[in-house]
Parts: sequence; structure tokens; C-alpha cells
Amino acid sequence: MATIGANDPLGMLVTPKSPCRELLAMIPAPLAIFADNQAVFVNAAACALMEAGSEDELLGLPPTAFAHPLDSGIVENRMRDLEEGIAVNGPLALRLITRRGRLRRITVSVARITIGGRPLVVIVSTDDGRRHENFLKKSEEHFQRLFESTQDIYYKTDASGVILKVAPAVRRVLGYEPQEMVGRRVEEFYPHPGERDSLKRALREHGEVQDFEGRTVRRDGVIIDVSISSYALYSPEGEFLGVEGIYRDISDRKNLERKLRRLATLDGLTGIANRRTFLEQASDSLRPVTRHNSCIVLFIADLDHFKMINDRYGHIAGDAVLERFARAVGLELRDRDLFGRLGGEEFGIVLHDTCRADAQRVASRIGESARGLRFAAPDGQEYRVTVSIGATRNHCDDAGIERLLARADRALYAAKEAGRDCIRWMEP
Repeated sequence: MATIGANDPLGMLVTPKSPCRELLAMIPAPLAIFADNQAVFVNAAACALMEAGSEDELLGLPPTAFAHPLDSGIVENRMRDLEEGIAVNGPLALRLITRRGRLRRITVSVARITIGGRPLVVIVSTDDGRRHENFLKKSEEHFQRLFESTQDIYYKTDASGVILKVAPAVRRVLGYEPQEMVGRRVEEFYPHPGERDSLKRALREHGEVQDFEGRTVRRDGVIIDVSISSYALYSPEGEFLGVEGIYRDISDRKNLERKLRRLATLDGLTGIANRRTFLEQASDSLRPVTRHNSCIVLFIADLDHFKMINDRYGHIAGDAVLERFARAVGLELRDRDLFGRLGGEEFGIVLHDTCRADAQRVASRIGESARGLRFAAPDGQEYRVTVSIGATRNHCDDAGIERLLARADRALYAAKEAGRDCIRWMEP
């Protein structure tokens, strides 16, 4: 410790019972005074900050002894600047290690003063621990608010897929309370447990997924579309620990996409395939049957005297005829058969793996269904409709659906010429 002589002005600051010492001891902020690079005075607040049993543990120590080893260079530079008379800029944020080995964060103000011709360095500090705790507390509160108000579902699972944590947003999206889901396996909330397999494969291969589309089931049993962004969790040793990420409800977007897809592929009036979609599907169905020498049958069905219905009863009545005819024909077809509106009152039908005799029976049923429809005119009178059908089968030389369409169209013309309400065939 620096030697303090009898006539040393410093004595009035540090000598026990001196008024100046008692005054310095009363300062609530940690304070230390250094002479010749050694602590010659520390107040009670400084001892408390450093967790020293008494001031004797600190007296005689250099300023760097009060700082964390990683910050001692900052202290040395500040002390050197003071010694050389270089102006210093504001307080310093430092870390220190207490006498009990604990880390604390402090802010210090350093000043060089001269008393009786003797240079002294005074360091006053504030303990940032409380401020740091308050910052962490506020950060945690902010995170909790975000966690509770987010529109997405945060979730975390263990390695076996058991839910460990889920955000409160699950109430709004799925109708469950968070605690109802914790402890249950994620697969329980999929329409089918196997639907999660593709997500697990992607996580194993890439470690994370972004906007991975899937489905989940609400508490009321309704299946909704979700977008999943998640990543796999691993221990430092590389052990798989689980999955963490978010689910986002994208049902509105997917429903809009489906609606747009329907508008692009379906006839707006009848709800069956439109012309472009029907021809594309018919072309696709022709390729495998050509390779495997199997058979398809193509019908073109045309409502007889449909223009007269429009002219006499109006287009609303005509639309009703088209809608009811399409529903009636759909009941006579199998799920694998194709049915579309080619335009106006003309419809296309493709029967898969069907011989001519079976196709003839289907055409007869379609004709009977058309004749069985009853429509009421505005004046109360009843009217009916009939349908003419042109039919053909595929041939190994048919390179595309266009050749079948041409033959079916000629067959339809023959049916019209034969008096309508009948079927005519055009062989390849």
C-alpha cells in the first residue's frame, strides 16, 4: 500500500476518524481512491460490490485487480491516459470478478485529482447487475407477450415426437388449450399419422424445413392446411433431441388456390371439366391405352334442338337444362370415366376399358336419363329434351385425341341426320 506520511495531505482523506473519510464512507456508490497505482481508500459500498470481508482485502491492490482479466487492458489504457493528461470520454462499462469469484457488470467514472500536489485517481462505479436483471426481465416479458400474441403456433417436441411446449395461439387455430396438447404425440393431430413421415424425412435430410405444407386436425374434427417451418435440435455430441418450429394456418390461401384451380379447370355452369381440361385428360388417357393395346370409347353428346329452348324460354331456362343434364349423365358414369363440356350444348365422355357393347348400354342409359328430365315453361307447360350421341373407339394408329374427336363428330352428324335422339358409331 502507498506510504502516507504524517504531513501527507492524503491523510485527511483516509485516516480513520477524519471528517473527510467519514464523508467518503457515507457515499452510497462504490468508490475507491488510488495513489501510486494502489488502492488507498475504499468505502463500504465498494467492499460490498467486491464481496470483500473488509477493506483490508482491497487496499494496496492496483485498479486492474478490480476488473475482469478480459477488461484489464481497458483499465490500463484509461489509467495511462489520465497519467498523461489525455482527456477521457465518459464512463466505462466493465466486468469485474468479486473476491468470491462472481461476475458482475459495472459502469465506472474515473477522474484524476491533485491534493497538496499529490496526484490521485478516483473511481466511482455503479452496479449494473440490477439494471441487467431488469433488462432480462423486460426482455422475457416482451418475449412472453410475443409468444402469447403470435398468430403462429410455436411448438417444441422431444426426440420421440412428444409435445413439450406449444404457444397459446393453438387455442385460436386448433381449439385446444396448450396444456391439453403437452405430453401428447404430434401424430395425434394429423389426419393420418403417416402424413408426418414426409416432414420427418425432410428434417433428417436437411436439418430444417421452410414453408413445408401439411395438414392438421382441429378439435372439432375439421382438417386445415398448415405451413410448417421447423428445425431439428441436436446436443453438442450430435444426439437428436427433438424438433422446434412454428405452424401457420394457411387454409384461406389454400382454399383460394383450390377455387382458382377449379375456375381454371371446371365449367362454371355445370361444374364438370371445361373443354381444355377434358381434352388434356382425354389425351393423357389415350397414351397408356395405346401402349398396352387396351380400349377407350369417346362419346360426343349434343342436346337436340337446344337453340329452340333458349329462344323460346330464355337463357336461364337453357342453363337449367344444361345443369340438370350434366348431373343426370354423371350418375351413369364411373369415377374413372371422363366427362366435360366441350361448349354450348355439346359434351364429351371418355369410357375407360369398355367394349362397344358395354358402351352402347351406357349411351342408351344417357339417352333415357335425358328423356326422363322434365322442365316447366313460364306458362306452366312442360317440355322435355333428348340427346344425340356420336361414338368411336380408339385405334392403334390414333396418334392423338384429335382423330377420335373427328370420328365422333362425324358419328354425331350421322345421329342428327338419322332423326336425333339416338347413337351412331364411327369405326376407326
